[in-house]
Amino acid sequence: MNPWYLLYCKRSEQQRAEQHLKRQGVDCYYPQVSVEKIRRGKRSSILEPLFPNYVFASFDPEKISFTTIRSTRGVVDFVRVGALPQLVPVDLIKNLMVIEDNDDQRERLSEVWKHGDAIAISQGQFEGMEAIYKEADGELRSILMINLLNKQVEVSLENEVLDNK
Repeated sequence: MNPWYLLYCKRSEQQRAEQHLKRQGVDCYYPQVSVEKIRRGKRSSILEPLFPNYVFASFDPEKISFTTIRSTRGVVDFVRVGALPQLVPVDLIKNLMVIEDNDDQRERLSEVWKHGDAIAISQGQFEGMEAIYKEADGELRSILMINLLNKQVEVSLENEVLDNK
């Protein structure tokens, strides 16, 4: 099995880099996740890169030179440690592939709540508390209503710390 390397790509050109690398016989992995976004007032599910501007590549350095890979359209350079390209462990690539294919994980990353939904807070200063979902606060946060000292208080929390009740 060929070693895996991490390539840094030009902004928003990971797909182009992946296409050109595959034409050269390089195995590529470009992990993406489905994310719910609000566009023009409507929620839609789109695929976004898990690691923006990065592509994993596996090839035999004796058959394809590092210079050829680095000169591919869309690729800027290898991620390096000193002067040498950094090897990526195969186990890491396999784990990323499992996570990307896991429907439960995909749902977790694209979870969307509606106004009035009961939410449990799983981490942070409000851990273990229940809240009522009010609205989205950008792409990564939500505004919730929490009962503190018999008063409804509005707080903005990261979506990562929220779970369905």
